[in-house]
Amino acid sequence: MAVARITEIIGSSQKSWEDAVKNALERANKTLRGLTGIEVTKMNAAIGNDGKVSEYRAHVRITFILEG
Repeated sequence: MAVARITEIIGSSQKSWEDAVKNALERANKTLRGLTGIEVTKMNAAIGNDGKVSEYRAHVRITFILEG
């Protein structure tokens, strides 16, 4: 029987929301093992002084299997 855990993280990018999600997943892969799923729960952005998007942010939930 497997037991899974979900952790929430926020990825960011200056290019796009898609890159923000990819960055979050890449970072999770550095410290978590047994990743099985990802859910994007929220997307938002920071606006710079020029009135344009300066940073895209993706809030994601990462599911992984607990070892043991």
